[in-house]
Amino acid sequence: MSSEKDTVMKALKTTAILTLMMFLPALARAQEPASGHQFSVGADILQRGELRFGGTAAGSVVEGDMAAFLLGRTRLGLSYKWKDRIETAFTAQFSGTWGSRDASALSIYEAWAQFNPGLGFFIKAGRQNLSYDDQRIFGSDDWSMTGLSHDALKVGYEGYGHKVHLFGAFNQNVSNIAGGTYYTGGLQPYKTMAAFWYRYEIPRFPLGISLLAMDVGMQGGTKDVDEVIRHQQILGAFVSFRPARWNVEAAYYHQMGKDENGLPINAWMASGKVVFSPSGKVSIRLGYDYLSGDSDFATPSSGMIGLTQHKVIRGFSSIYGSHHQFYGAMDFFYVSTYVGGFTPGLQNSYLGCVWKPLPGFSVDAAYHFLATAAKLRNADMPLGHEAEVSVSYSFLPNLSLSLGYTFMRGTETMVVLKRTTDKRELHWAWIMLRYTPTFFRTK
Repeated sequence: MSSEKDTVMKALKTTAILTLMMFLPALARAQEPASGHQFSVGADILQRGELRFGGTAAGSVVEGDMAAFLLGRTRLGLSYKWKDRIETAFTAQFSGTWGSRDASALSIYEAWAQFNPGLGFFIKAGRQNLSYDDQRIFGSDDWSMTGLSHDALKVGYEGYGHKVHLFGAFNQNVSNIAGGTYYTGGLQPYKTMAAFWYRYEIPRFPLGISLLAMDVGMQGGTKDVDEVIRHQQILGAFVSFRPARWNVEAAYYHQMGKDENGLPINAWMASGKVVFSPSGKVSIRLGYDYLSGDSDFATPSSGMIGLTQHKVIRGFSSIYGSHHQFYGAMDFFYVSTYVGGFTPGLQNSYLGCVWKPLPGFSVDAAYHFLATAAKLRNADMPLGHEAEVSVSYSFLPNLSLSLGYTFMRGTETMVVLKRTTDKRELHWAWIMLRYTPTFFRTK
């Protein structure tokens, strides 16, 4: 009897072991997270101190004008991805001047979702950054404390060297029924925006070509009085050629249509840049930018600048790009305005060099010669000389310290157009700490 009992017990044990072995893989999979899900939490903390000497304050000259302040920006971001089908991101942003309550701002920098149905197609909707090519027309403007983002819908295709993006926006202040559609003072200055961007990278050849076509509707008139949307367009191309140690870039954009006041626009810009890297530690760049401007202006030595009545606007304007990386680090002639809104255009000839003697350490020095694009009635075209140097060191992959100094010597024309001090000298120094930690990441 005992032998039969032992036989039955052995059979039961064997069956139990075999059954457990069969279900172990399923039990193990049940303890794992759902396949394909990725989630991360991170931050972008930027603190910058600036010291400025010379220039203007609120459009008026202040002799010995000097300013020192600290700026801060903190972004907290969440991102989620499921396989290659669904992506979404949310980024809250706080920016402001240290110690200032009125100038501080809490906003949403990003809040978008993207669906990838397959075969290279995608749909993306929500508040997002639009950055294309060298970021001259559409860019993140990351140097500023707020950056640039758009409430937009974007659809596109990417594959086999081709990239096609279609995106657009319709802006409104409030979503009430009786408030009309008049729009001012929102996230972006335009009421409507529609754009087409195409990029082709030639296989096995370091040449890429981009085409951009954009229509922007600007709000004109006043609410309930001559309320109208006037459209302007930008058409252009960007070309990059990167063989071995060279990087050659060129761009041309033409602006047309009407501004918000109804004046026709006929403006253009062109740029070219050549970068040569003889080694991994040194690169030399040479470039030229031309932005068309209005001409035939009276330029008295004091008072308001006299404007001849123009029938066509010839001053090129790109308000969605990353301006700080172009036209000199001071942003003195393009981002800031001239007295009376004067727009003589800009010529920027520059020579620069980047030196990386150690891993994570770099030195960037550059010289700019700046001039107006349009001829002036009683002033010369040259605006001045600008020399700049910056140093950056990365202590960790996500922690860096950088500092810079820029000096500008202006001409008499700069004194007239910008109403600067008679010394015509501008100094600007800055130091910046940036930390981009990832607090949590899971797969």
